[in-house]
Amino acid sequence: MDAEDGTVPLDETYAETVNYHGRIFQRHALDSKIYYAPIDDEEIARLGNMHTMLRTVFDNRLIFPPVVRPRRILECGFGAAHWAVDVAEQYPDAKVVGLDISPHMIPEEMPNNLDLQVDDLNGEFTFPSNHFDVVHSQMMAGGIHATRWPSYLQDMYRVLQPGGWCQLVEIYFNAQSDNGTLSPDHALSRWSSGYLDAMHPQKDPRAALRLKDWMRNAGFTDIESRLLTLPMCSWPTDPRDHAIGALNVTNVSQLLYSMGLYPFTHIRGMPLEDFQLMVAQARSEATNPSYRVSKSNPSCSKTRML
Repeated sequence: MDAEDGTVPLDETYAETVNYHGRIFQRHALDSKIYYAPIDDEEIARLGNMHTMLRTVFDNRLIFPPVVRPRRILECGFGAAHWAVDVAEQYPDAKVVGLDISPHMIPEEMPNNLDLQVDDLNGEFTFPSNHFDVVHSQMMAGGIHATRWPSYLQDMYRVLQPGGWCQLVEIYFNAQSDNGTLSPDHALSRWSSGYLDAMHPQKDPRAALRLKDWMRNAGFTDIESRLLTLPMCSWPTDPRDHAIGALNVTNVSQLLYSMGLYPFTHIRGMPLEDFQLMVAQARSEATNPSYRVSKSNPSCSKTRML
């Protein structure tokens, strides 16, 4: 154990992988029902595309609250570390720490002020109290156990310094069409309802809708929560939404397959051929401007600890 930061050498169990229908997954994450998405190069590319799209949605803001010179920043669930790397470069005087269950997508080159550690966020935080200026959690509904959310927010509250800020971004994967042309029988609707069903009860895929209440119950104040909708292709006439939709086309196509492969074929038992056909149809519907499809995405919450 490192006496300075309390870390220990990586357990080789976390490094084991499994090939499932041509995609690479972390064995420990699957066996422990922690995370069901791949950890391969295709997934790194998908996460990079999503990061680019979200940066456009948030007008290139990485940290929403009014934080000028943060000294310590924690990211919960760094994934492929796109956000963590950008934040470390934007705040070179800050110490940025990232936690994730998987070591497989850690970039080879990182800023010197970035420290990425492997840990299960479903366990209690080991950081000291009153330690961080900012805690960031994004797209964690697929990794946090359904019953863990209240204590997850309580852990964030505890490790924040007085006056520190917490920001959360989550997606509610509920595809809808603005013009009402997308019916429950459409493949995209079936993907949405099937994914939500497959993730329950281990996960809470509707976590995006409950963040504000969880934050308030954890003790946070000055809570601001916004529910946004994102176009899945470039159908909007508004220039900004049109650009976001254009960026989202590639992301949607990748997301439907990578996030749905294991939940549909293993958890729900859908034959691979049926899943692939549904995804192909859903991709066509999502990227067809005539459907004007959007999804509830993302729920953005920020709050201050006093």
